[in-house]
Amino acid sequence: MAKNKINKNWLHDHINDPYVKAAQKDGYRARAAYKLKEIDEDEKLIKPGQVIVDLGCTPGSWGQYTRRKLAAGGGINGTMIGLDILPMEPIADMHFIQGDFREMEVLDQLAEVLQGRKADLVLSDMAPNLSGIATADAARMEDLIDIAIDFAQHHMKPGGALLVKCFKDMGFSQIVEKFRAEFKTVTQKKPKASRDKSSEIFLLGRGLKHPAP
Repeated sequence: MAKNKINKNWLHDHINDPYVKAAQKDGYRARAAYKLKEIDEDEKLIKPGQVIVDLGCTPGSWGQYTRRKLAAGGGINGTMIGLDILPMEPIADMHFIQGDFREMEVLDQLAEVLQGRKADLVLSDMAPNLSGIATADAARMEDLIDIAIDFAQHHMKPGGALLVKCFKDMGFSQIVEKFRAEFKTVTQKKPKASRDKSSEIFLLGRGLKHPAP
């Protein structure tokens, strides 16, 4: 009974959520687009001509927003690459690679698109599948952050930026320390589109201290 009540409350909040309505009106696949939009407008992350990699890009609302920012005269001025183990409906001008980006086959496909270039910006909206066990969920979240940092060290320009999703109740202080150890500047962002009830928060790291050779 309690579960049904929670589901009904969530559905009511979802249907009446102004960002859900805006996403439907603006043609975004998810309300998450507005989280990136707000952070981008604050931090001036996305600029024409950039190489941008979106980790865990499905369903694609961050890719849709990025494309709109890079759009110029019918095409895009820049390179967009999306990586996910899940399938995704195509986004115009986005190179989508399905698979685990820690595997050589996927990295080979990535190298083919990059052609020796490195990313200006790496985005990660990845989140773990939650078990409800706090320590296990915190460890999974930390693992995803480690993966994103490692990816940035190998595939991002030394002066680039990495934006990741975290949760305040999932090993957040350790994650912040990791970011401070690896990036010259670290900023915490809680966009308005991130629900008040959620412990979701975004970390932005700029300038790698230890880029891979």
